[in-house]
Amino acid sequence: MKSSNDPPQGKVRLTISAGIASVLVAGVLVALKLWALAETGALSIAASLADSAMDLVMSLGAAAAIVYAARPADEDHAFGHTSAEDLTALGQSAFIMVSAGLISWTAVARLSAETPPELASEGRGLIVMVISIALTLGLVWWQGRVARRTGSKVVAADRLHYLGDLLPSLGAILALWISSRFGIGSVDAVVALLAAGVMAIGALRIGKDAWDALMDRAADPTILNGIAGIARDWPGVRGFHDLKTRRAGSRVFVNLHIELDGDQSLREAHAIGAGLRRAILAAYPHADVIIHKDVHGD
Repeated sequence: MKSSNDPPQGKVRLTISAGIASVLVAGVLVALKLWALAETGALSIAASLADSAMDLVMSLGAAAAIVYAARPADEDHAFGHTSAEDLTALGQSAFIMVSAGLISWTAVARLSAETPPELASEGRGLIVMVISIALTLGLVWWQGRVARRTGSKVVAADRLHYLGDLLPSLGAILALWISSRFGIGSVDAVVALLAAGVMAIGALRIGKDAWDALMDRAADPTILNGIAGIARDWPGVRGFHDLKTRRAGSRVFVNLHIELDGDQSLREAHAIGAGLRRAILAAYPHADVIIHKDVHGD
């Protein structure tokens, strides 16, 4: 994902605006679905409500992480504050897993009951779910625009999460429609089980990614190969070694040793290293690059 030529402050404002929009939409959805749950008693709406509640928590965490991670490096955090994003994501994944388990437990209990509870006011529930889908689509559109203009991985990840949230909402609409049309209330619990499964899979994916970053796992092999290709072909570089990377939040930290002609001037060596660093940053805008210069053949 490439960033635009917007000024840095403009990108920060756009990113924060996406975070605020995410929090506002999630708050409205929670309120609407609470009312719909009280009116219908539909477990599928409860699953969608739990998902929206988690969205609200995640959006608040993401907004806080965006603001905190944007702080520059200081004396106590020489590499910046981007690990706040990973800590937030790890906590969110645990919360999602617990909620998915509770929804699954309730759904199984309803399916095994001799007389499944009947749903009520399906029409009102349908209206609320349609509104929630419309709001989510509007948010996803804005997040996509911000992500394209700023290159923010946090906003892009939040957008992907909201796209995945459309499934529980569509499932709730299906369950309410089938209950209203055919009187089959058990579909509601089945849809809730499917939604809980989707939530659990997403939680595992988020948690693994955050854990890998906190454990300083190397960046994706495609990034490593891309950086190696740039260094290999850069004019004046005779060779390179000890290419190391680690991830923290939306940033990738890169350490690279390049081998240069020992007879050239310090100014020439510096120009080669600075040019290579700019080329890597142009290809990977969210990288933090440190280049060490060694004499070729030593």
